[in-house]
Amino acid sequence: MGAKYSWRGFLGVVFVGSTFTDLAPAGPWNDSTFTSGALGLFGLALIYLEWFRITFGEGLVPTIDRWSNPRQTSKYVMLGGAAILLSAYILGRTPFAPEPTGLVLSVIGMLIFTNGFYVWMVAAGPLGVDEEE
Repeated sequence: MGAKYSWRGFLGVVFVGSTFTDLAPAGPWNDSTFTSGALGLFGLALIYLEWFRITFGEGLVPTIDRWSNPRQTSKYVMLGGAAILLSAYILGRTPFAPEPTGLVLSVIGMLIFTNGFYVWMVAAGPLGVDEEE
């Protein structure tokens, strides 16, 4: 679309990057790891907002009418969601990743997979409208 980048993407990358350090303040809950995780989740939200603004120009939700080829791309979205779920399974069992990594990635992966599955159901599956009707 040619949209300009804004501060959201940069700040999102900074917040997500801060989760890999021990530089977060303890905050009112006296736990710097919780603060780090909260900043990381906020950073992911900012990155999503920036990506959506650059990709679609306006809005916040990827409704089906915005998809150029929902029948084909829904399969790629489901595959991407499954890949994130697999990475959640792997990273959730490694000692070098923070404990909630698997949980956070599982939520993201399920949201992506569910979105792709719904679009497939509407575009090519049983929820689709036949042209005969």
